Amino acid sequence: MRLETQEAHDIARRAAVKAGASHEVANALAKAVVSAEWAGSRAVGFAHLFDYLDGFVKGRIAKDAKPEVTFPAPAAIAVDAKCGIAQLGFDLAFAELVQRAKTYGVTVLLQSNSFTVGELGYYTRRLAEAGLVAIATTNATAQMTTLESRKAVYGTNPLSFGAPRAGAKPFVIDQASSATAFVNVRQAAERGDPIPEGWAVDAQGNPTTDAREAVKGLLLAFGGARGANIAMMLEFLVAGMAGSNWSMDAPSFAEGSESPGVGLFVLAIKPDLVVEDFTARLSSQIERLAAQGVRIPGSHLNVTEIDVPEELLKKLEG
Repeated sequence: MRLETQEAHDIARRAAVKAGASHEVANALAKAVVSAEWAGSRAVGFAHLFDYLDGFVKGRIAKDAKPEVTFPAPAAIAVDAKCGIAQLGFDLAFAELVQRAKTYGVTVLLQSNSFTVGELGYYTRRLAEAGLVAIATTNATAQMTTLESRKAVYGTNPLSFGAPRAGAKPFVIDQASSATAFVNVRQAAERGDPIPEGWAVDAQGNPTTDAREAVKGLLLAFGGARGANIAMMLEFLVAGMAGSNWSMDAPSFAEGSESPGVGLFVLAIKPDLVVEDFTARLSSQIERLAAQGVRIPGSHLNVTEIDVPEELLKKLEG
C-alpha cells in the first residue's frame, strides 16, 4: 500500500502506543521509522518496527523512559537513555547539539543505555539538514565474528557520514562494518533465498551461503581483517567513550526482557570553520565523481511515496 507521510507516521505511532509505549516515545519512534522509509532504508523502517514493538511488550525497551541529558563539557553532551529508545534521547538533545556545534565549531554527543538505534543515517541526516557535517556510530548485541575468532565479539557497528550540500538533499552514507546487516540475512532466510559468500558463518563457525544457517550463526566483517579493525575502533568510540555495554556483554535485542544497553556516538561539525563555500564545493565534487562513473550513495533513490506491503500493515494494525 502507498502511504502519505502523516498516514505512515500515524500507523507507526498507533502500533507503538498499542504495544504500551508512551506518546512521547511513540512519536519519536514513528518519526524515525518514516524517515528510514523515505531514505530507502526499508530494512530498518516498518520492517524493523516489529523488533521495537516486541521489545515494548517483553520489557527490553522501557515504554515510558525519560532520557537524562547532561553537559560534561561545553562541547560535549551525554545522554542516558534509561533503557528506552535511542531516538528519543537524541530528540531531547538535538537542539543543544546543533547550537553548541555552531557555537564551538564541534560538539560530541555520547548516549548510553539504549535499545538499538534503528537507521543510523537518521541521526547524521538530521544534523546535515541543520547545516552540520556529522559522523555517527553505534554498537549492538554481538552478532559478528572474525574467521580467526569464530565467536560473537562485535555488533554490526555501522558508520554514518552526513553533510549539507548546495541545491540538493544532504549527502549521507550509512553502512555496517559487517558485510551486511543482520536484517538482510533474516529476510533472506524468511524468503528462502541464499546469501552471498563472505556474509556469514553458520553455528559451527563455517562460512555459509544458506541464510537459514546464517541466522543461527554470525555475520562477518566486510573486507576481512580490515573491516574487523574498523568495527573494533567504532566500538571503542561508542561503548568505550559513552559507557554503554560492550557488544559482547549486551543482552539480545530480539529475545529476553533485558535492554541491550548499547550506545550512540555522534560528532557534529560546523562545515565553514575554514572555508565558507563547503556546501557548494561538496556538490561540485560529487558531480565530478559521478561523471567519472563513481556510484554516489543515495543517488539511485527516487522515493516519492512510502510503499508498505499490505500484509505488514495488517499485522501492525491487527
